[in-house]
This record gives sequence, C-alpha cells and structure tokens, in this order.
Amino acid sequence: MLLRRRDFHALAMGASATALLSRRALAASAAATAVEAAKQYSGEEITIVWEAGLQSLDPLNFSGPKWKEATGISVKVIEVATAEMFTKILQEHRAGSGAYDALNVIPAWMPDLVRAGALEPLDPFVDKYGYREELQEIAPVYRDNQMTVGGTIYGFPDDGDVFVLYYRTDVLGDPAIQAAFKAAKGYDLPVPPTTWEQFYDVASVITETTGGKPFGAGQFREAPYMQFMFQERFRNEGGRFFDPQTMKATVNGPAGLKTFQGWLAENKVMPKGVETWGFVENLAAFLQGDTAMTVSWPPYGRWAAGYGTDEAALAWVPRSQIAGKVGYAMPPGGHPQLAAGFSLCVSSSSKKKEAAYLFIQWLNSQEVSLQRVQLPFALRDPFRDSHFASEEYRNRWPEAPQYLAALQAGAVNGLLDLSLIQTDRYEEALRQGISKLWAGGDPQGILDEIAAQWDSITERIGVDKQRAAYEEWASKPNAYPA
Repeated sequence: MLLRRRDFHALAMGASATALLSRRALAASAAATAVEAAKQYSGEEITIVWEAGLQSLDPLNFSGPKWKEATGISVKVIEVATAEMFTKILQEHRAGSGAYDALNVIPAWMPDLVRAGALEPLDPFVDKYGYREELQEIAPVYRDNQMTVGGTIYGFPDDGDVFVLYYRTDVLGDPAIQAAFKAAKGYDLPVPPTTWEQFYDVASVITETTGGKPFGAGQFREAPYMQFMFQERFRNEGGRFFDPQTMKATVNGPAGLKTFQGWLAENKVMPKGVETWGFVENLAAFLQGDTAMTVSWPPYGRWAAGYGTDEAALAWVPRSQIAGKVGYAMPPGGHPQLAAGFSLCVSSSSKKKEAAYLFIQWLNSQEVSLQRVQLPFALRDPFRDSHFASEEYRNRWPEAPQYLAALQAGAVNGLLDLSLIQTDRYEEALRQGISKLWAGGDPQGILDEIAAQWDSITERIGVDKQRAAYEEWASKPNAYPA
C-alpha cells in the first residue's frame, strides 16, 4: 500500500507519541499514569458493577470520590447481589446496551464470559499504559490463575480471598485442656491442627472438657459457602473432580464420602443447630468467645482483633471478646480454597473502554490497592506481595504480622475454584446435595446423585468441549495440591 507524504508524517508522529507515552508510563507509577491519561475524559461518567453490600462501599465512599477528584470522571456504582452478577453481566452483553463499563468478575466465571465475548482483552491497554511490570507484583497464585484466559489478559486479580483457620490461642494453649487431650488421644495437642482428623480430635476434647463453654469449633454450614469448603477438603483428601479421559464425575468416590462424613462428625461437637449457620452466625459465635476454632475468609481475622469495627458500616459486627487471643493458620490439609475473589475487567460492550480501563488500572495499582485492602469495611483482602510486607498494615494491630503471613501462605498454597463451561450448574448441584446432607440424607446416596447430575450437565454441554475446558483448568499450578 502506498502512503502519501502527509499520511506517513501523521503515522510517524502518532508512533512517536505512543513511544513517548510508553516511556512516561514506565517512568511514572501505574496509578499516576492512569490519572494523567484519564484527565482527557474529565466530565464523563463511567459505570462499574460491584457486589452489593459492604464491598460496594469501596467505590461509593472511597475510590470513586478519589478518582473523580483526581481526574474529573464520575463513577456510577451498580450494586448487584453476588448470585446475580454473572447472569446480569451476560444479559447486558447480549443486549449490547453499553450500560456497563467496568466489571467485577469472580475469576471462575472468566472463561465462560470470554467464550461469550463479554470481556474486553486488556493486553493493548496494559502495554500502552506501562502496567505489565507492576502486574508481576501480584502474588503468583492470583496473577497466574485469575488474570488470563488462553494467554490473554482479561482481568486484574483484585481480592485475595482465601480460607484461613482461626483458633483461640488461650484455649488451645490451656494446660488443663492440653493434659486432657493427651490423656484422651495419646498425643500432644497440635497448635494448630494440621489435618481434619486432628481438628476433630481437638474440637471434641475442648467441647467435652469445657462443657461447651466454649465449644471446640463452629463453622458456617449454608450450602453456598459449603460448596467451596467441599471443593477444598475433597482435594486435600486426594480427590479429583473428573476422570480426565471419560469426564465422568468422581466426586462420589472415597474422598467425597470422607468429606461428608467428617462434616457430620464435627457437627456433633459444635453448637446445636450449627447446620443452619451462615457467615454472620458463625462470625458472632467466634467473636463472642463461644467457639474455639473456625475457618473463614480474611475479614474474620481483622474483626476478631477489633480492627475497624467502630466504623458505622460495621455496626452489625459483634464487638470482639477475643482480641489478642487469636492465631491464624492454613486450614487442615494445608491447601486452602481461594473461595470466590474478584478480578477487575472491562465490558466488551462498553462505549468508554479506555476510561474504564484507566480506572481499573488505578484501582488495582500497587499504590491505591494498598489503601483499599486496609479499608475495614470494604472486604477487599491483600493480594500483592507489597500488601503482605507493608509496615503500615503490619502495625494495624499486634498480631497483624501473623495474620498477613497466613494470607501470604494461602497465596502460595491456595486451590483454585473449579472453572468449567457453565460452572454455575455444577456448583448448584453440589449446593443442593449439601442441603440434603443437612436434612439427614444418606451421604453416599447424595454424592451418587451429585455425580449423576454432573454427568448429565457434561453430556448436555458436550463431553469433548468440557474435557478441553477441564484440561485447561487442571493444568494450572493450583488446581490440585502439588
């Protein structure tokens, strides 16, 4: 193709400008680069989809106002319940309305959304605004598993969700309880327990020794949460979700049965009615000193220390009675579930893609994300190496260094949520099965039913298609314990 002189000159000038911008981007921080570039869109408004509730207080009360002050761009927050986010994002994409610009996406959904064409590839923006180097500072388990699909960047990992074992150091360290444990079990009480067998032994001895004041353990048991717990424990027990050749579900094998039977046994040494507990009930029991051990997401650890609970938005959180008496560790098995989490994405149907991209680069940047993960009310959890090493964060409460060390261990050893074509259908079958377990159903029969439902879903999708999706997921370093 022939170019006229002025066309060549214009292209050369454009290339020079791009090169200059790239050099400037490399010289400046990712946050500063995004702010300067975004000023060209001053006066515009972008929308971002965010989980309804506490999570949305981040863009509503903190990052959204700061972004407008820095760039002149307003941020409209569209709050959506987590259970509805996937469907609403997909529906908006199919409608092509351009109603959403930036998105919060649970990483397990990303392959499905990419296949549907709903997410914008981010590599061109990453290179244009010099963000690739700073992305490398995201902890590897999130960076290597929750950022790309098929080698292309579609989202920035933005939430270090991981399960943590919380335990009362004063209770597990009580000489009377330790002596009772040695007499009953024949070995020294492990602080903390590192296997589920040890967890049960410790919980049962504490409950018996104290008469339930406190109980040895408590746990949320609602099915939506427990499907994550099943994925974690099943794999720590040696389970694999499918036969890789036939794609027949194997959740009804020995590892699945051991998981279900372990839960039922543990319920007997936990408070009465634990089968109905959700996130809040379990939190209240632990913070009020009614239980000695539990497993949950990182906010429990902050709130148990009393960090930030004087915020008006956290008025519903019971005042901690156990501050200074909590230890943090990997859950039994040593490989915790990276349960849910969020990545920041750009909608492919957005009419303001560049402005949306610049906002999420700024949000996710080393500088701004460190501020965001320390917000007591917003539920964003550390996900960068600099978060774990932050002296500012480590001084938030006396045990904060141990807390951050546990989260960093999870960022190395964590297990990915299962991610397939139509993952939500498999998760729903698992949730229904867990509800039947709490209703008194036969564990093996329930697992057989779940496996049959999974097989039916796989056949409807297509065995070969699902096998390819499963192989891609299973090839990731944190799909199964190393």
